[in-house]
Amino acid sequence: MKTTKSLWRISVVTTPEAEDAVAELLGTALHQPAVIYFDLETGASTVTAYLQRKPVLQRNIRETIQEGLKRINHCGLNAGAGRVTLVKMGREDWAESWKRHFHPIEIGDQLLIKPSWSKRRARKNQAVMVLDPGLSFGTGQHPTTAFCLQALVQGGKNKAPRSFLDIGTGSGILAIAAAKLGYEPVHAFDFDPESVRVARANARANGVHKRLRITHGDVAKLPIRPVRQYDLICANLISTLLVSERRRMVNRLRRGGTLVLAGILKSEFFRVQAIFEKLGLKLADSKGGKEWRSGSFSFPEK
Repeated sequence: MKTTKSLWRISVVTTPEAEDAVAELLGTALHQPAVIYFDLETGASTVTAYLQRKPVLQRNIRETIQEGLKRINHCGLNAGAGRVTLVKMGREDWAESWKRHFHPIEIGDQLLIKPSWSKRRARKNQAVMVLDPGLSFGTGQHPTTAFCLQALVQGGKNKAPRSFLDIGTGSGILAIAAAKLGYEPVHAFDFDPESVRVARANARANGVHKRLRITHGDVAKLPIRPVRQYDLICANLISTLLVSERRRMVNRLRRGGTLVLAGILKSEFFRVQAIFEKLGLKLADSKGGKEWRSGSFSFPEK
């Protein structure tokens, strides 16, 4: 049965080299995660955000986007024309469009992530996560999410259960993967109530809702001195937030643990690295993807 409810799609056409920077810009301007489509025929990338209600595209929002595009160009990336479009679409149209773009992915031999419409079978002893795209995006396709998933798989090879904290959970993909891989306890939170709702629904659909806790929270309002510390923490956030709330995150990391930082532009990574190393962490692994670079930091024993 088709739903009659509609969504609003806001898009910016750009170039592949600037698509990630434009996605960050659009997500910040609209307070909603953005997703990227690449057209093989035209070679153009379209950055899109989906909203539940019709947005008021006031002049200041358009100016914010246009000014952001100018900054992207100033940094040496070609953002293209940067035309902003607003389209009303049915939810069934939105869902069908995703089937052309979202395919199963494997993280090593330990984890398979696939949409519900995929008939892909897991390998022997491979954990399976079924995850359909929602308004809170995070499907493992983006290089920053993939880096976090790889860190989870690597850390999950330890026989002893390890604790995990997901800061900015989005769709809940990392928390669900952690539960599937045997982490315990698994805690996650997000500033966006819609993301929390979607993440909880995804956890229930994957049968792990009783093995993790997903809450609404703001990293900037966490107590400086935490009640609990974790073996592995993933924070897939913009670099300004990572830096401003660094002590709150590091204080939640156990000695001998690992902090994974993602969502950092390549041009900003070494500055972020230096700031966290001043707090006693050491860069253990780093990987770039498109315009992004993520890092895994170890917290040495005293």
